[in-house]
Amino acid sequence: MFDKYLKRVEPNIGGPGAATLHTTPAPSQSTHDTRIMRKRSKSKGSGVDRHLKLTAEQKCDIAQREIEELRDDIGKLKEESEKIIDTYKAGMEEADVRLSELKKSSYEFERDILKGAVNQRSGKVVGEKIIRYFEDKHRARDALIEKLRLKNSTLKVQKKKLHLQLKQKEEMGEVLHEVDFQQLKIENSQYLEKIDERNQDLLRLKLMAGNTLQVLNAYKKKLQTLTLESDRLKSEISSRNELLVKIDQETETVEQERIKAEEANRRLRQQLDDYRVPEVVEYVKEKAELYELSKTVKSWERKVEIADMALKTHRKTWQQMKMASHQQQQGWPMEAI
Repeated sequence: MFDKYLKRVEPNIGGPGAATLHTTPAPSQSTHDTRIMRKRSKSKGSGVDRHLKLTAEQKCDIAQREIEELRDDIGKLKEESEKIIDTYKAGMEEADVRLSELKKSSYEFERDILKGAVNQRSGKVVGEKIIRYFEDKHRARDALIEKLRLKNSTLKVQKKKLHLQLKQKEEMGEVLHEVDFQQLKIENSQYLEKIDERNQDLLRLKLMAGNTLQVLNAYKKKLQTLTLESDRLKSEISSRNELLVKIDQETETVEQERIKAEEANRRLRQQLDDYRVPEVVEYVKEKAELYELSKTVKSWERKVEIADMALKTHRKTWQQMKMASHQQQQGWPMEAI
């Protein structure tokens, strides 16, 4: 401690004198130092410079001064450390905000360009949409720069006004004292804490808005998929209805033909019952005609059976389609809820 004090007071004097000093006394050494100097002046025979021991009062004075210097140094280091910590905190907050903005920009680019601007036929990204996306980004950045420029100019005007007010107060003698500066420092720290809290709240709200936007986009994609599926089902139902109408028409036509064939068969059977044995040649001719008619009847009966089977198959398919459509219509409201 005494070496440090000696080096600070008289840097040209060296040596490790922890408890002694050279003949040059400190300003606080009063009557005791003058008596020592008188005794030393009387002892001219000894040519060797002797060291003077410090008294307890002098040691206490030096220790108090060193403690005050250490307190001042600690206060300065504390202020510098607080400034450095505030600088690092501001840098971290800026980095967090920048990181969130980059994540948001990356998500929007992936949503609008990598997924939303892809041509479904070629599978490539449309160049016009990319150019429009970056033009929008440049316009938004220019608007932000203009906004910050206006804000900077406003702050410069406010700074100039404050300097003028401070100058006027100094001219009028209303200079702030150390207590006022301490009070302002405390209020400044309180406001900084409030600003930090508001920034944290703003960052949290931005994150919540980003998460909400992601959920909203997911629901929009799901709604778009369900809309496309609904349109496809409506188109399929319409085509199946047209097919069913066509099948009903064909069924009616086949039914009419079947009725006509049955009527012809009945008439032929009646003629066969009323038949009297003709001549041999006539019999052969009638037999051949009967054979042809039988073949025709069997062909029509086969056609009627095929038409009935087709009608049953189409009715069964139609019932399954109606049940599936009804189940999907009941499932969609539940998903929406």
